[in-house]
Amino acid sequence: MDTTTPAARFSHVARRLGAATRAAGLVVPAFRTPPRHAAANRTIRRLPGGPVVAVRIKGRSFAQVVGDLVDGVIVANCLDERTATRVRTSLLAALDLPGDARAA
Repeated sequence: MDTTTPAARFSHVARRLGAATRAAGLVVPAFRTPPRHAAANRTIRRLPGGPVVAVRIKGRSFAQVVGDLVDGVIVANCLDERTATRVRTSLLAALDLPGDARAA
């Protein structure tokens, strides 16, 4: 059983996702939690310094959080559907997460 806190898992995945995103030649957004909007599970803000993806972790499965982080990268980079599918697969593989933690 994993005893790592959700915040620590979020931070670890955000760092690995940032490295994989950079290696793919894409813009790496800043990741934070929680979103400013209380009802949102994921938000993205486009700021002069770069995009910020905020994801709610409280009350959600780790797979949902990972999926929102990856989808945030895709939205931040304005990828078309075909490229998004390829990048999503590549990023999830780079995270090397156990099967139950992978996003659908």
